[in-house]
Amino acid sequence: MQGIIAIEKNLAQLADLLETEGYDIVALENSNVEAVDAIVVSGVDHNVMNMKDIMVHVPIINASGKSTDEILEELERL
Repeated sequence: MQGIIAIEKNLAQLADLLETEGYDIVALENSNVEAVDAIVVSGVDHNVMNMKDIMVHVPIINASGKSTDEILEELERL
């Protein structure tokens, strides 16, 4: 799945890698989350959108403790 991935700004190194793999990267903080194919965050308990309840209908990948290869595998399974 090469698509549009919203990613937290503190994951810049991962964003660079995903771009080289053909993904379009947008900053999570500046994106319409319903217009992306997946979201990558550094931790699910971190309130990245500054909201109490976030309801999105796109996959969210928690990058915490995962290698870049593991994240790529998850994206490819989508």
